[in-house]
Amino acid sequence: MTANPRTFTAPGMAARTAAILFVFVIIFTALLSGAYQWTKPAIEASAAEEKMKLVDEVLPRSEYDNKLLEDTIALPATAELGLAEPSKLYIARRAGQPVAMIFEAVAPDGYAGKIRLIVAVRNDGAVAGVRATQHKETPGLGDYIEVKKDKNKQRPWITQFTGLSLADVGEREWRVKKDGGRIDYHAGATVTPRAVTKAVIKAVLWANAQRDRLYATPSKGARP
Repeated sequence: MTANPRTFTAPGMAARTAAILFVFVIIFTALLSGAYQWTKPAIEASAAEEKMKLVDEVLPRSEYDNKLLEDTIALPATAELGLAEPSKLYIARRAGQPVAMIFEAVAPDGYAGKIRLIVAVRNDGAVAGVRATQHKETPGLGDYIEVKKDKNKQRPWITQFTGLSLADVGEREWRVKKDGGRIDYHAGATVTPRAVTKAVIKAVLWANAQRDRLYATPSKGARP
């Protein structure tokens, strides 16, 4: 009876195929790693540029002279800010002295869910600026909390917070006018501005309470 040659060659072929696949995986992984290392600086630079664009909206660069994105403090999940995950806080300094802090906050009770914010608070407790960075509020109704979607280009709704401080405005006034406060809102869309306003006052209260501790952190972003 003649033996089937495939009976003896199949194991060898399988081993050869496995070896080829193994080499292919190694080469492919090396190529991916090389591409990542090559593009990493450009990706990081692009991410930093986007962050700075956002920071520029809440705090002018003319107010500080340190490397802001390097002068950071790691924050744990912070209930007062509505943050269920760790985040970063940035310290703005001028001539080595802290002038403001920039951090994230979340309004958990927007009309369509969470509203993510970036907040800048100066060392005197005044709000330097607030911007909505992510939300799912109803287009054309509640999305005016976002500057680019607010029809009032001269004075976007969210700029009402700029300059406010607890020293000048009592805590009870940090409410929409419908609730007896001083913050304007658009008719038919009360839930969204109410949520943002609550998140902002909580952020200001937290910043004032934590200011001394946070500003005592040594600078990590001094410019040469």
